[in-house]
Amino acid sequence: MNTETSFSYDQLREGQQCEVTRALLGEDIDAFAHASGDHNPLHTDAEFARAAGFDDRIAHGMLLASWISASLAHELPGRGTIYLRQSLEFRQPALPGDSLTIRLTVSEKKRRGRVIIDCKVCHEDGRELLRGSAEVIAPS
Repeated sequence: MNTETSFSYDQLREGQQCEVTRALLGEDIDAFAHASGDHNPLHTDAEFARAAGFDDRIAHGMLLASWISASLAHELPGRGTIYLRQSLEFRQPALPGDSLTIRLTVSEKKRRGRVIIDCKVCHEDGRELLRGSAEVIAPS
């Protein structure tokens, strides 16, 4: 069953939100390191990360950003979204075992189908790990 949503430009409203919760697994970090070629030991070696002051190895910031991309493509606006631009601020690390929530909020509807969406990735304890905004073209 296809559970993807799709909101056309005309259906979107400023303030409209969605949330997607995902568990961050060590396997996610390993797969992203392999796919991206980023084998920084902060991501791949727990002992190295601990020596650098972290509790465990940390997720790539762009892994979390890719979850924003997936949420834009599958939830808000959804199927057929064209991703134009993204700003990101990485605020705190995510660790294997964390439960994370991706929050998207329509902040502005522009002309020609363009929409600005505020994006956040938050830890289950409420800490904001990543924030930014995306510009997309919503499905027509």
